[in-house]
Amino acid sequence: MGDKEEPTTPAPSPTEEGLASIAAGGGVPSGGNGGESTSGSDNPTPTNVKVVIIGAGMAGLSAANHLLQNGCEDFLILEARGRIGGRIVSIPLSNNQKIELGANWIHGVLGNPIFELAVQHGLVSVVNVPKPHKVVATTEDGHQVPFSILQEIYEAYVCFLRRCDEYFLCQYSPPPDIHSVGEHINYEIEIYLSSVQDPKEKRLKQSIFNCLLKRETCITGCNNMNEVDLLELGSYTELQGGNIVLPSGYSSILRPLGAQIPRQSILTKCPVKKIHWKRKKTFTGLETVDENSEDENSDDSERTVTEVPTVGAGLREASVESNSSSNCDYAAGNVRVDCEDGRVFHAEHVICTIPLGVLKKSHRTLFDPVLPQYKQESIENLMFGTVDKIFLEYERPFLSADISEVMLLWDDDKRDMNSSEKELASEEYLSKNWFKKIYSFAKMTDTLLLGWVSGREAEYMETLSHEAVAEKCTEILRNFLQDPYVPKPKRCVCTSWKSQDFTGGAYTSIPVGATQEDIENLAQPLYATPQAMKPAIVFAGEHTHSSFYSTVHGAYLSGRTAAQHLLASDEPDEIIMESDGSDLSAWIQGIALD
Repeated sequence: MGDKEEPTTPAPSPTEEGLASIAAGGGVPSGGNGGESTSGSDNPTPTNVKVVIIGAGMAGLSAANHLLQNGCEDFLILEARGRIGGRIVSIPLSNNQKIELGANWIHGVLGNPIFELAVQHGLVSVVNVPKPHKVVATTEDGHQVPFSILQEIYEAYVCFLRRCDEYFLCQYSPPPDIHSVGEHINYEIEIYLSSVQDPKEKRLKQSIFNCLLKRETCITGCNNMNEVDLLELGSYTELQGGNIVLPSGYSSILRPLGAQIPRQSILTKCPVKKIHWKRKKTFTGLETVDENSEDENSDDSERTVTEVPTVGAGLREASVESNSSSNCDYAAGNVRVDCEDGRVFHAEHVICTIPLGVLKKSHRTLFDPVLPQYKQESIENLMFGTVDKIFLEYERPFLSADISEVMLLWDDDKRDMNSSEKELASEEYLSKNWFKKIYSFAKMTDTLLLGWVSGREAEYMETLSHEAVAEKCTEILRNFLQDPYVPKPKRCVCTSWKSQDFTGGAYTSIPVGATQEDIENLAQPLYATPQAMKPAIVFAGEHTHSSFYSTVHGAYLSGRTAAQHLLASDEPDEIIMESDGSDLSAWIQGIALD
């Protein structure tokens, strides 16, 4: 790739509805809901609504449905894209095929609300008959690895990964100077391979471990497993039941969620510019609290929250302390949301489902006043990695009918051993090696292959044309399969989640130095005043669920929780304690007196 001229503009991405037609001959469906927002000049009068939901992804749709189910219809969803679904999106190919550009599987069955929703609406059969799965692993020179070796290394790898999981719940500590999942697994690999005498066999087994680690980066959402915190890996809760594929595609789950929401309650193509979440009464009306209105030399001019809040009143005090004056008279229920097109919305509450990737880029300018310090630090601490898909569609089948996946065993040690981290991140290196992060090509149908790529290599791929990616993938398949007649695909579709303005990546993970508490901090609601019974802003999205981060069911549950915050009674529940007199008498009689 290094000798090819690089395109001056990024390739069009099918991840947005307007560009999907370039990649696949058709637009991304909007899910049957949503009206475009009108220009601010056409409608200068602010719109008053009880709840504004920012984002029509899974968390936003879940929150809206939960509000509706509990009798609250006074809400608006503001969606930046021209469609609903967020990171759930599909586009059509030929022969009535449809490919999922985002979410792919329902992760687990037991206790998974997405699976329950799919079963309820007939989107998945309760009886799931798994398809035969034959994996072929080949080296760069076309050597096919015996299945017995592949199985041996895979079982060892799974064992190593499970041991990493255990640190979260167990009291014992990892070996000295090992802080990441990658370091721990590589430590175990080194011990495991130390007994292998034949250098060729050792290199082969190392290449299988490397392939599985690349696969793990796509599952976790990172560039390298050395980035992922070892002690926090087990904070993610895996639901039992395996990965379920919906026959009609994952995006079919949007239909039952979107069907209940009135069309006029969703405004698409309406990106939010500013959220004024704490305002005070003045002689001229309500104005946003000026965070820097006090004397710049005053010790109180930049007062911030430096400690992570606990629960109850302490949390509310912390959420309103950020750089604010203590003597302001705030008006309850008056959050102002400014949109890019000039429209203004006044709401009692806001449910913010903006992805972590967007918050990382814009949280300092998006919120007025700025978020409390503990929330800002957690946004910076967490990782929002890049994971992309490469779809290759062919005119005719060319792989054997019984093969379901081709694992690519690159000789990584040969190229990475003497390279520094800076060199591995350089454009020169990536231009020649980005494709070596592709760990396999899986057969979706007889004429459709899917490859995955993560991290810096995925970000570099997003700058290439789809034609350049298709050409490189054809070269890879011909080399690994030792078949010069592997055809070129008739169509190549690549996602570009990192480049998308309204995502900025794929999903959340916990890097070295961060903790599960950072995710809990992101989920904490913000109150306009310490006296407020309900929050001004509630946060939702997969990045706010401390056990199911990175998943659609995590996003769904967080949206439901956000709605429950706002549906709670304005008055605290009265606690009535009752006791049985005979039991009380027995207890008193049982007290031994000196």
